[in-house]
Amino acid sequence: MLVPGISWHSGRILIKDPVLDSDEKFDQFMIDLRKEIGNAVENVMTAHPDFMVMGMSSETFWGGKEGAAKFEALMKDLSGGLDITTGAQAVNAALRKLGAKRIGIITPYQTIGDQQVVAYMTECGFDVAAIHGLKCPTAKSIANVEPEVLKDAFRKVDGPDVDALVQAGTNLFCASVAAELEIELGKPVIAINTATVWHAYRTHGIQDQIKEFGCLLEKY
Repeated sequence: MLVPGISWHSGRILIKDPVLDSDEKFDQFMIDLRKEIGNAVENVMTAHPDFMVMGMSSETFWGGKEGAAKFEALMKDLSGGLDITTGAQAVNAALRKLGAKRIGIITPYQTIGDQQVVAYMTECGFDVAAIHGLKCPTAKSIANVEPEVLKDAFRKVDGPDVDALVQAGTNLFCASVAAELEIELGKPVIAINTATVWHAYRTHGIQDQIKEFGCLLEKY
């Protein structure tokens, strides 16, 4: 997804306890993340970026639209005023660009995380037909979910009345899977990393259209 003339620089968020096998553990994970995110921003700012991207999505859905706005304001403050793209913001914008209203969602989360995603998307005006959380037991295990498991999860939340499918959870390896499923299902399948890159590029005036990652980056 990298285009000529653009460089990406990362600041890692330290996660001391990656266990996510219950709602309580997931909630503690979010508390720990909030404590560490300032250090990650401080580190990445040494590269003097022009734009900030949040490459981790659960926090960006937390607390509905109000919580999302507060998080974006916090990140802007931490970065010294840089504009930011978040996963929640990007998915919202992508669905509006595609004209989708009724959606199915998959996540790697426990129930507490799924509830936050549904609340945010509902507040944004979308009708959530179904959500399927994979309940991955650790942060690392999210990255090890097999493509066929992801495809089956998408099929579970699809239906003839569903306009588009959405994946949350940036550690899921889903961009190419989503692109393949678009062909199979004949409708948009939005991987959150693809949407985040698309939103960051378009917001920053970068209009390159990129193939192999689905209709969003290729056509819009």
